[in-house]
Parts: sequence; C-alpha cells; structure tokens
Amino acid sequence: MSELWYKDAIFYELHVKAFQDGDGDGVGDFRGLTQRLDYVQDLGVDCLWLLPFYPSPLRDDGYDIADYYDIAAGYGTMADFEAFLREAHRRGIRVVTDLVVNHTSDQHPWFQEARRDASSAKRDWYVWSADDKKYRDARIIFVDTEKSNWTWDPVAHAYYWHRFFSHQPDLNYDNPEVQRAMLDALRFWLDKGLDGFRCDAVPYLFERDGTSCENLPETHAFLKRLRAEVDARYSNRILLAEANQWPEDARQYFGNGDEFHMAFHFPLMPRLYLGLRLEDTRPITDIFTQTPPIPPACQWGLFLRNHDELTLEMVTNEERAFMYYAYAYEPDMKLNLGIRRRLAPLLDGDRRRVELLNCLLLTLPGSPIIYYGDEIGMGDNVYLGDRNGVRTPMQWSRDRNAGFSSLEHGQLYLPVITDPVYGYEAVNVAAQARQPSSLLTTMRRLLAARRRSSVFGRGSIEFLRPRNSKVLAYLRRHARETLLIVANLSAAPQPVELDLKAFAGVTPIEMLGATAFPTIRTAPYFLSLGPHGFYWFRLERPGDGDEPFGIERTAI
Repeated sequence: MSELWYKDAIFYELHVKAFQDGDGDGVGDFRGLTQRLDYVQDLGVDCLWLLPFYPSPLRDDGYDIADYYDIAAGYGTMADFEAFLREAHRRGIRVVTDLVVNHTSDQHPWFQEARRDASSAKRDWYVWSADDKKYRDARIIFVDTEKSNWTWDPVAHAYYWHRFFSHQPDLNYDNPEVQRAMLDALRFWLDKGLDGFRCDAVPYLFERDGTSCENLPETHAFLKRLRAEVDARYSNRILLAEANQWPEDARQYFGNGDEFHMAFHFPLMPRLYLGLRLEDTRPITDIFTQTPPIPPACQWGLFLRNHDELTLEMVTNEERAFMYYAYAYEPDMKLNLGIRRRLAPLLDGDRRRVELLNCLLLTLPGSPIIYYGDEIGMGDNVYLGDRNGVRTPMQWSRDRNAGFSSLEHGQLYLPVITDPVYGYEAVNVAAQARQPSSLLTTMRRLLAARRRSSVFGRGSIEFLRPRNSKVLAYLRRHARETLLIVANLSAAPQPVELDLKAFAGVTPIEMLGATAFPTIRTAPYFLSLGPHGFYWFRLERPGDGDEPFGIERTAI
C-alpha cells in the first residue's frame, strides 16, 4: 500500500472500554474489540484510532498515564492486544493510538520518585518552582476545574506545572532524559506493529517566561526529532497532531513535511455547525481562505465530534456565544470552552442534518474521522459529568446492556443510554443493519462512495460562488478526475445556478445513485436541492476515469 495511505483513509475513533465487553466484567476489552472487527470492516473503515489503553488511575479516562509500557488490567493482557492487532491487520485495518507526550499521571512512578526526593534524577523530569509566579502569560485550558497552572505539592514542598488537570503534572522537555524516554515509549509500540500515534496536547511541551508557552520553537524542534525517529526506523507509520490552534499555528505542526503527517483542523469543525445553523456558507468558505497550504505529503484530519467536548477555543467570542445559544441551551451541556454533546443530539436527531454534515466531513479536503456510535446516531448523557456523557457503551442491539456486556444491569463502567429517543432499544446496530433506509446503511453507502475516488483525500478544492449563499458548492480535482459537491445548508428547498461553462459538454454523473444528469452547457447550470440535500457528481469527459483509484491507488 502507498506510503500516503492516510490521505485516502477513513478513520474510526473508539474507546476500548466502550466498544465490547469480552469477559463479562462490564468494561470493554481487546477480546471484545476483536470480536467486533467484522463490523468495523463492513462499515468501510481503514484505520482505528484507540483512546489510551495504558495503566492509569483513570481520573482523566486514561489520559493520565501511569505506565507507558503495558495494558490497563481491565482491557486485557499484552497478548490480547497483540492478537487484536494481528486480526485488524489481517482485515486490512490499521491501528493508531494516543501517545500522551505532554504529561503523566501524578501516580506515575516517575512523578512519585520526583516528589519524594529532591536529589533524585527524576526530580528534573517535571517542572517545579518555589512559587506560582512563573509563566503568567500561559492561559488556563480547563477553566471549569483549574484556577492555576501551578499546584502545591506538600511532599515535594514545591509547586509543579500542569497545563491540564492538577493530577497531570507536565513533563520537563528541557531535560534530554525526558525526550529519550518518550522516544523509547514510541519505539516500544511501533515495534509491536502499531501503525502510528495521535499525539496528545503537542503545543505545550516547553515553557518560557514572557510567552504563552504554546507553539514554541523548542517544541517544534523536539517534534521534528520524534518524526525523524519514526522515518529512520519504520515505514508506513504516521503521527497525527492534536494541536487546537488557529490555522496559521496549526500549519506549523507539519513543518516542511518533516514534523507531523497529519493534524486536526480544529477551526473548521465549529464552523460547519455555524454554517448549518446560520444557513450560510460563509463561515465554512472563510476558514478555508485562512488555512495556509500544507506540504504535499501532509493531510488535515477532519471530524464532527470526538471523545472530548465540542471545543470552541478557535472561534470568536461572538461565534462562541451563538454556538452556546444554538446548541447548548442547558447549562449542563457546556464544559470548559465547549459543548459536551454527541452529533445526533446536537442536531436534535434530524437525519437530514446529520447526513449533510457527514457529507461535508467526507468530501472536504482531509481524512475523515468518525466517532464510534455516530454512524447509528447514538445519544449522550450530559449528567454523567466531565466528558463521560459521550463515552457510553456502544449500542449493538435491544438485548440487555445494549448487547455490550452480559453483566447484570447497573454494573457497567458507565450506564447505557436509555432515554426514549436515543436509548439502545430504539437506536442500535442490529436494527439499523436490517433497514435499507437507516442511518447506518446510508453511512456505509457514503463511505463506500468516498473509497471509490482518490480525489477526496488527495485533490484540490475550488469553491464556486453561487448567488444563493445557502448552497455550498465546490470542485475537487486530482489527476484527470473532477468531482462537484453541492450541499444545501438550509431547512427549506433551494435553487442554485452554478457557473460550470468550463465543463460544457460534460454529463454530471451523480455518484451515490449512478444517475446521469442533464449535460452542462455554457449557460448557468441549474439544480434544485431539497432541505439539507446534497449531490456528489463526477464530471467526466471522454477518456477520464481510466486510472485506478481508492485506498489501493499508488501515490502520484
């Protein structure tokens, strides 16, 4: 397969504990996940992204790592993980997981040694201070729970630095031993056959007074070293950056093609929701005008929802206020600077809007990342606290515990969703797999259509500018192939006239139904779209489309 496989890939994010309980203890594990790989394959997924599965006190759901070299006891054994990885690879599914590079748990042996003994070598593995006055220009990220980035440790008799929860002390990357330790952890898992890492919280590795302590040159220097280590020892592996930054800063995490292979496009995500609610294409087209070009071998990671809150850090204050008004009408729906809701409840369960946003996710430049359960329209429980409301068990069937676990009801790691609209008796895989018109069936069709063309993952984008600003239209081009995507952001039917005279004589083929539309002439091309409707067209001239395409296509 191509070294650029990630540009064509469809990613699927899941938490091991949330997908399938294989041993009946109420917690998902690698044995259960292995049993469900056929479902992932049938969905049309190329790569799984697993949330942290390392030993942890679980005060931050595994992002507080206590051991980088093992499997959390509830998820199984190292042998279970290795068997899962073999089975995934046998099906052609790659696997990446989180590497939490910025911080550890305060229960990690490194930190425990550091706090107990000021003369220990581990003391300098973390960032300490006699007071809490340094780095005052660094913002507080978890504004709902943390009042300072410094916490007093009564054992060490000093303050330690943390950009996130106070039980997650930041590592000191000015110490070469810390850098070597993280490279060792990376090699350990890649040697086992893992296909890469989503690197957590990468903008915050170094601290310097008088700066925001984000996006520093020293941080980029270490990340280039991380990439060089991967390139020197391994092939076809990727690094994906979690850098929640404005486009010009996020762009820097690609370097010159020598830093990350991929980075999330955080600023785009909330503007998809803004455009939909405003019924206006400008929030979407404007953010693309602010997005700098990236190196040819690099790729944006696109998403609608994930395991965290719908972050609103990369919007203006006015946009954030509108998003809260539109999508978080109850106080419990808000968290930090975001909204803790799943995709379907955010859109009031409106199938047309869910499908429309997935249309944009799958056709805009980048590789799409689907959050487990969103393909069936799973709901959430905002009253579970923190981000737990969007991390409930996968809903497989109407059976006890949604088919997730055989354990007695009420003993799961989190309760299943039981409300009348999104509860597992109404929303589950088994029921939707039998329905030709279900959301799951539609998602499978959309994913299959995307996989048939390399344009989506590798092509350029050109926005058309119709007078009707409720209709988003863009051309995607790669090699000799051109696709036209047209999407109605409005809840009402919309007409649109498109300037397609450059394609006069071409017959648009609607990709999802293989339907030929009227041939394009020099006059404006007229289309009518239903509420939140969309079209995917292939614009083929004679001789076009003769090349192979899709995930098996060789890089050009």
